Amino acid sequence: MAEKTFDQILLESVDDALASLGDSAKQAIYFHLQNRFKVEKKDIPKNLRNFATGLERIFGAGAKFIEIIIMKKLHEKVGKSLRWDESKELVFTEYVAAAKQAFIRKETN
Repeated sequence: MAEKTFDQILLESVDDALASLGDSAKQAIYFHLQNRFKVEKKDIPKNLRNFATGLERIFGAGAKFIEIIIMKKLHEKVGKSLRWDESKELVFTEYVAAAKQAFIRKETN
């Protein structure tokens, strides 16, 4: 079987995180992301900022909770420690970028 791309791993992580809220909630979130924010599920890796904005508009402060679940799932799947400046605030889009760099480093080693 071919190795998964980072985008596939990210989509799986998002799907797993949203599934933890229940299947009907997951489907509703994808529906609102697509219809209100023009972010289709398959395009989340390319539209990460719009995805994060959509979550924030749907859930308000609760979006951080979902982002943390996605980050945990992503960390499990990438399986590599990330280089992260502990003094910086944890920002979802920056974390995903750091995870992608860790994934690329893992693939090239």
